Amino acid sequence: MKPEISIEFFPPTTAEGADKLRATRDRLAALKPSFFSVTYGAGGSTRERTFATVKEIAAAGFEAAPHLSCIGSTRDSIREILQEYADAGIRRIVALRGDLPSGAGAAGEFRYANELVEFIRAETGERFRIEVAAYPEWHPQAKSPRDDLAAFKRKVDAGANSAITQYFYNLDAYLYFVDAVRKIGIDVPIVPGIMPIGSFSKLARFSDACGAEIPRWMRKTFESYGDDTDSIRAFGLDVVTRLCEKLLAEGAPGLHFYSMNMAGPTTEICRRLGITT
Repeated sequence: MKPEISIEFFPPTTAEGADKLRATRDRLAALKPSFFSVTYGAGGSTRERTFATVKEIAAAGFEAAPHLSCIGSTRDSIREILQEYADAGIRRIVALRGDLPSGAGAAGEFRYANELVEFIRAETGERFRIEVAAYPEWHPQAKSPRDDLAAFKRKVDAGANSAITQYFYNLDAYLYFVDAVRKIGIDVPIVPGIMPIGSFSKLARFSDACGAEIPRWMRKTFESYGDDTDSIRAFGLDVVTRLCEKLLAEGAPGLHFYSMNMAGPTTEICRRLGITT
């Protein structure tokens, strides 16, 4: 049976970027993903770009899942966004806490993602399928793994349907996390987030910022290739494909690809996995 996949985009900032994303989306649509998710910026202009991208995906006949972050927001502003998405026929939302915009003082009327999930359910009932974030290597700001698990449970108890993880390259971290949440009575699907590797230097920067570990053997191998981009990409494809194979063999409910608005790497990994049209 073909595994269920989903694919993430970020909203383009230029007309050229928007054209490129349309072409990327149309190419990736051949993989028949369950949905395309679109990341969200808390600032006004970034938020409008998320709206525009999501609406265009939906208008083209695809399932779109906007990210919605609540930090720095009011209940009225979130209510307005939910109405706008409902009017556009959106049926999924990825509910996140998000980061406070730089220069912003107050955290707004929401502090944590579980409060956003609770608010969405109170305002809209079962109108939306709600995805939340999960952190197999633990949230970088969590006081302890136990605290992080408790925070995750609060999101699920508030009404989340499923979770998408931060990307990782350590299979055991994911398996341990799934086992830990099952032990505390959480049975929602935990979909692994997959980050294809095109540039090691970019990956290293992302990983340092978000707390995702690049195992030493991978880091050393990438470093040994220096500026040889072909070898970096080839090794990255091999590593990520093997990770996906193992995840699916272990019973992962699907794969969520962080595409970085590029079609090539995700398409090639799916081809190797036999996920083709």
